[in-house]
Amino acid sequence: MTTADPIAEIDPSAAHDLASAGALLLDVREPEEWRIGHIADAVHIPLGDLRPESLPRDRVVIAVCRSGNRSGKATAALTAAGVDVRNMAGGMKAWADAGLPITTDDGTPGAVG
Repeated sequence: MTTADPIAEIDPSAAHDLASAGALLLDVREPEEWRIGHIADAVHIPLGDLRPESLPRDRVVIAVCRSGNRSGKATAALTAAGVDVRNMAGGMKAWADAGLPITTDDGTPGAVG
């Protein structure tokens, strides 16, 4: 992949379907954003802490952030490292707009900060 190549993007509905089929949801937002609300069963690794070697190579990874910008950067880096990854277009804002559930660590309904 060169810097001119587009990153693979999917919408929240497709991300939900892929996650239901076993894909890993990777939330790259900051801890305070995560605490306000996240997708259940997502793995939280802030973008600055992301290490491609820590991610599975045997399943699709879906990168998520608030709007799709940071997750786009994560997707580009992970693709370059050989990870099968997609960027969730529109991020958590699009997930919420699609009516998909957001939770907190204690299981109560969350929000997008």
